Amino acid sequence: MSLPKTPSFSLIGKNALITGASSGIGRACAVALAMAGAKTTIAARRTSALVALADDLENAGAEARVLTMDVCDIDAMQEAVASAGPFDILVNSAGLARHSPSLATSEMDFDAVTAINIKAAYFLTRTVAKGLVDGHRPGSLINISSQMAHVGGMERSVYCATKHAVEGFTKSMAIELGGYGIRVNTICPTFIMTELTRPTFDDPQKRAWVESKIKLGRIAEVEDVMGAAVFLASDASAMITGTSLLVDGGWTAE
Repeated sequence: MSLPKTPSFSLIGKNALITGASSGIGRACAVALAMAGAKTTIAARRTSALVALADDLENAGAEARVLTMDVCDIDAMQEAVASAGPFDILVNSAGLARHSPSLATSEMDFDAVTAINIKAAYFLTRTVAKGLVDGHRPGSLINISSQMAHVGGMERSVYCATKHAVEGFTKSMAIELGGYGIRVNTICPTFIMTELTRPTFDDPQKRAWVESKIKLGRIAEVEDVMGAAVFLASDASAMITGTSLLVDGGWTAE
């Protein structure tokens, strides 16, 4: 009897777009996909950080192209993605967090967070999907969501709302796009040590709260998300769509 063949985790021959690639989780995912063989296009607003990352990747033998782009400028984003694509893989890590008690949330903060975490994420995912549909190509679209898309958290009403919304449109797009061979999923990390989360970790009370919730007993690092990104981008996850990959150290197990 012949043995089953292990699906490939290789991304050789794939074109990947990573947004929010100038720092944190986005930067780590760009490295992971590039080192797995993908031709990466790294996008963000900070050109200098992207150029530095592209140089580092090329020195490591990987391929990277810089795309300076503000995902919240929907028209410009759609034009840039359409011109640079089509992309077989999307990892959208562009995001924003402005935490406050719900009774103190300002309209300005609400609009800023929802603009990037929901509106930009939605139209970016849709734009990459359209390029694949028009080109009759399958693909894997991944939004970096959060464990807070599955639970609540203190001073995080707006952030939780946006990430719950991402889970919702991910499921709906997965239903609509499945017939085209396009998979749509999210990665939901716990608190990871990045520039975005540093204010939380600098507060002893909040850090203690985080540490008490993570069952594995440690703060996550960006490296903890890299394998998940390669898995969902590759053929190893060919039957996975419309769902979330929780990288939360057991936070949501309760």
